[in-house]
Amino acid sequence: MSRVLVVEDDEAMAVALRDGFTYEGHEVTVARDGEAGLKRAREDSPDIMILDVMLPKMTGLEVCKLLRGEGSGLPIIMLTARGQEIDKVLGLKLGADDYVTKPFSFMELMARVEAVLRRSQPGGGAQSAIYEFGDLTVDVDRHEATKGGEHLDLTPREFRLLGYFLAHQSEVVSREELLDAVWGYDTIPFTRTVDTHIAKLRKKIEDDPADPQHLITVHRLGYKFVG
Repeated sequence: MSRVLVVEDDEAMAVALRDGFTYEGHEVTVARDGEAGLKRAREDSPDIMILDVMLPKMTGLEVCKLLRGEGSGLPIIMLTARGQEIDKVLGLKLGADDYVTKPFSFMELMARVEAVLRRSQPGGGAQSAIYEFGDLTVDVDRHEATKGGEHLDLTPREFRLLGYFLAHQSEVVSREELLDAVWGYDTIPFTRTVDTHIAKLRKKIEDDPADPQHLITVHRLGYKFVG
């Protein structure tokens, strides 16, 4: 059983989410505005937060930014309205783990929750550690990375991708495994998504992205990280 914090000002939506998570066996707390949600996140130690973007008193984006600024690693899934593309992008940049666009099915949200919780569990993603290889240093707990002493501007997705590789060094990891572990989906139409993100990550961590020394392609199988 996980402790779920739902921060949603729409009464019908809040009740539906509370009932749904309770039915699935989770312990649920509901907050109806951003300030109350922030207080509950700080004091109740939930396992995951379902955070609406548009909230009274303080927006979901502000709540997310404050929590991440305090060093909180609380998994956060943001709820956005259709057409709020900029909020999705901002939410992920501020450190949200995933988002769901309204209207959505509860089963879709539940699948996202399970995927995010899997990644946050020991063994489900990067372990708490500081990794050093070459001129690169990665602090998993602080979500910070440097190369040659200079800060690396990694997106949340790139950091999760790098963290997963670090936790599985020298293992061959398939694209499908990365999609499940980093994106949180069991199936995605195009595994090319992984290749695109690998290419972007190589540009940031490799001395010569065309001749990578750390993120190695294993023909027909996937990728392997060599420290």
